[in-house]
Amino acid sequence: MQTKKKNLIIMWVANFLVAASATMILPFLSLYIESFGEFSNDYVQRWAGFVFGITFLVAFFVSPFWGRFGDKYGYKPILLLTGFGIATSIFFMGFTSSVKELFLLRMLMGIVTGFIPTSMALISAQTPKEVAGKTLGTLQMGTVSGGLLGPLIGGMMADLFGFQYTFFITSFAIMLATIVVAVGIKENKKTEASKKEKSYTRAEVLKHIFKNPTLLTIMFVSLFIQTANFSIQPLLALYVTELNSSTNIAFLAGLAFSATGFGNLLSTRSWGKLGDSLGHERVLLILLILCSIMFIPQALAGSLWQLVLFRFLYGIAVGGIIPSVTAYIRQVAPLSMQGEVLGYNLSFRFLGNVIGPIMGGLISGFMGISFVFYLTSCLFLFAFFILFWSVKKTSPESIFKSKEQNYIES
Repeated sequence: MQTKKKNLIIMWVANFLVAASATMILPFLSLYIESFGEFSNDYVQRWAGFVFGITFLVAFFVSPFWGRFGDKYGYKPILLLTGFGIATSIFFMGFTSSVKELFLLRMLMGIVTGFIPTSMALISAQTPKEVAGKTLGTLQMGTVSGGLLGPLIGGMMADLFGFQYTFFITSFAIMLATIVVAVGIKENKKTEASKKEKSYTRAEVLKHIFKNPTLLTIMFVSLFIQTANFSIQPLLALYVTELNSSTNIAFLAGLAFSATGFGNLLSTRSWGKLGDSLGHERVLLILLILCSIMFIPQALAGSLWQLVLFRFLYGIAVGGIIPSVTAYIRQVAPLSMQGEVLGYNLSFRFLGNVIGPIMGGLISGFMGISFVFYLTSCLFLFAFFILFWSVKKTSPESIFKSKEQNYIES
């Protein structure tokens, strides 16, 4: 098997496990906190939000630094450091006896969440620009699917093995995946030419981002997407309860949420391939409109099967956004700063993971759950307009030209 293909397969599996580990505690987080003692519902709900959000809040600040270290010292050492760090923090979560201990371990997990942007930088560095969308789309399938299927996997394991052993099993799986990375990943050694490439300071990287309006806008689009995804996530169980009177609500809520992940699995690679030929900015514009449309029927669903169907269709659309963003960064950022730029983009996504649940909870409390779907639809529509305006302002012809024409002119 070719080294590039083997690297891609290994990183796909590893990214799936790491992404799933970040969201797997969602179905039983409140129950786990309740097991620490006698607490009021308000206390449990408040700390559940703190414990879940702190990982992404810390990662928002730390991710660019991991990307920068990878650009300078190589990506594989960073993968091993963060992989073992995540596995260790999850392992000790199984021994916690208080909510504050759990909070501190989730904070530690946020510090070592540089695994995913580093893996993207590693694969991006070995991939020609012409097929970046297809390849990074394939890799992103692991990350997105892991994040979306994490709650379902976590809920099932908690029912089967209990809370403590769920942490142990997850830690062992990530540890094993990291060992496979250590043994199986072959990172391209820097040639003399690449060693002579200009290295960029943090200020120069930020200047590059701000001088490229479309790149900066795409990072904000990443923020909006994650805010939209996570705004409805904590409310799905309640929404499923409104649509269905069954007793196994947790499983049905996981099914409704994971339907998006299955849509991702089917479409992500195809959207990336289309972006390679059509242009990633143009594909992003198409997908933002489709996502905006697909959220509206979710608010109007009259039964559980309708909600699952519409979330599946939404998953097909949203599955192409992240690989298109990553492939665009691959094209516009010099190779020696790509890890750091991808880290900044991931920071925006992590910030959306924090804002989304807070926004969804506040809005549903005042306006109802259905209104959250409508607002999320508007959020995607807003993202479409600012991206369209940015692309048109930067290079109006790029919206209408084929990718091949842009390559020729560049």
